[in-house]
Amino acid sequence: MRLYHILLLACSCLILASCFDKAELEQQAYVIAVGIDQAEEKGKFNITFQISNPEVGTNIPGGGSSTEEPQESVTLLADDLLSAKNTANSIISREVLLDHTSVVIVSEELARSGQFINIIQSANRTKELRRGVQIIVSKEDAKDFLKNNNPKMETRPHKYYQFMLKRAKETGFIPEADLHRFFQITEGDADLFLAIYASAEKGEVLKNQNEDEFMAGQVPQIGEQKTQFMGSAVFKEGTMIDTLTGEETRFSVILDNTIQVQDVLATYRDPKSDQYRIATRFIKKEKTKVDLHLDEKGQAHINVIVPFNLEILAVPSLVNYSNNEENIELLKKSIEEGLNKKVNEFVAKTQEIYKSEPFYWSLYVRSHFNTITEYETADWHKKIYPNAEITVDCQVKSIMFGKLIKNTDLGEVRD
Repeated sequence: MRLYHILLLACSCLILASCFDKAELEQQAYVIAVGIDQAEEKGKFNITFQISNPEVGTNIPGGGSSTEEPQESVTLLADDLLSAKNTANSIISREVLLDHTSVVIVSEELARSGQFINIIQSANRTKELRRGVQIIVSKEDAKDFLKNNNPKMETRPHKYYQFMLKRAKETGFIPEADLHRFFQITEGDADLFLAIYASAEKGEVLKNQNEDEFMAGQVPQIGEQKTQFMGSAVFKEGTMIDTLTGEETRFSVILDNTIQVQDVLATYRDPKSDQYRIATRFIKKEKTKVDLHLDEKGQAHINVIVPFNLEILAVPSLVNYSNNEENIELLKKSIEEGLNKKVNEFVAKTQEIYKSEPFYWSLYVRSHFNTITEYETADWHKKIYPNAEITVDCQVKSIMFGKLIKNTDLGEVRD
């Protein structure tokens, strides 16, 4: 019996020794961003790993030398993502890990080629790459995007992507584009997936456009930082087919109940003075109401109501809207008509050109079928949605004017 207790105690000591496989911070290389480009050889890809130096900017005694770079990038020719990571371990002195990867950047060329889904499948198999990783489509090669993206205010790349994507989503300029959503929509074969569209190269700058009528590379700016996150890349069945502006991306987000919409800043034409635009905060507290039914012939009728509130932030024309009921009604009607015109035109575009939608409306038609086979035979992509009768009605529930009720009286100022 005593021997039994001694052996049990010895085995317990082995179990308690939990630090045998520990790895020091300085022994690991954390990949923050993965870039994927099409190689010249068929079936091959150029994989770029942007590796963060965790010691830079920290208070670790003796670590984070000012001469060290905050990041390092290495590009490898490989068959897939995981084999590229193993090859990188033969070049990088530290163990390469994907646990903290924030974004996967794919070049537009690869995204349109139809080969992107082939290589991203490995991300679905490994437990290292989290499903919350965001997919970004770069106008140029991914390796060039990573090379030219040099933010001045954020030296640590993981913080840059975290802050940049969070803020851009809040403004509605880019969509929610994580890996989980990509596989969910692609394998469902009924909707369009929107990826984040970005560029670190200056393209054709558009002038006289409103604040959200751009795509990445088109926003007029002056400064050293050229990287822009604006708009989205449209994927159908795993292949990129088009791009959307920031405004069209906002419409997609507003019409999609699977995405939470934050307060969005937007401007609208001043109905009393066409040369000015009124700045507002678009507040959506209620879900978009989607009423879908099929008639006896199988044609879909979709009626959509988008309820929202507005907070007036700036009226450059100084027209009195806050204390004049007639002007308030005029403003409300003008905003509703302008928004409804643009939204319905965008929905018609998805029907005629894409033959599908990025709003996840296929969820509302599935309950009309008893089996999956019946639903798949009905074919949301090719038959139901392209031929559906759709009306979208954006309704302003209330208009608020903030703390400033009365505008400056120019008559008193300019006497």
